[in-house]
Amino acid sequence: MTDLAPLEQELGHTFASPDLARLALTHRSYAAEHGLDVSYERLEFLGDAVLQLAVTRHLYDSFAAMAEGEMAKVRAAVVNQKALAGLARRLEIGKYLLLGQGEERSGGRDKDSILSDVVEALLGAIYLDGGYGPAEELVLESLTPLIAERAAAPGSKDFKTRLQELLAQRGLQPRYELSETGPDHAKVFTARLFVDGEMLATGEGTSKKRAEQAAARHATAALVEVE
Repeated sequence: MTDLAPLEQELGHTFASPDLARLALTHRSYAAEHGLDVSYERLEFLGDAVLQLAVTRHLYDSFAAMAEGEMAKVRAAVVNQKALAGLARRLEIGKYLLLGQGEERSGGRDKDSILSDVVEALLGAIYLDGGYGPAEELVLESLTPLIAERAAAPGSKDFKTRLQELLAQRGLQPRYELSETGPDHAKVFTARLFVDGEMLATGEGTSKKRAEQAAARHATAALVEVE
């Protein structure tokens, strides 16, 4: 089998039990062709639970103003086949897969369904091999930017709305000042957010709305931390 050391480096975890890593990479087509009793599917089941918990806990800890329904929407936007397959490609997991000949010929190494399943299987393997900490660390290191992006997306309760509600409880209102830099085809907008005459936060984005959302997100986090 291919040397797993480069993959372990990408995962940030060296397996005490390399067989767990190999199992996490074993597709059922390979297992069937080689007379093996198991594939990665049970590890995938376990890893899905680890992934859900890690993302949920991060949302709970990092977005104190976010309601339960909103957290569920953000989690669903992050814990899905497309996002996990993208992570698998960044980690180059495809080249380590153990596939049967038919799955190999049909392009299994780059199928979203397989790649996303294997990410979960590897999380399950890391959890069994090293405990929850290393598995959570991989999730947060890999997915925190995507979580932040999805959390800042406009919605029925976006960050601007949440900030306005938070400030209204104190009899205050936010005020945004916008500036822009760069050529027309690649403008960057900066929003400065003022409350009661004091600049509370800044944010940048590729549109005015995104810049304001980013500033509101930073301000919300700062206010919640102070409370």
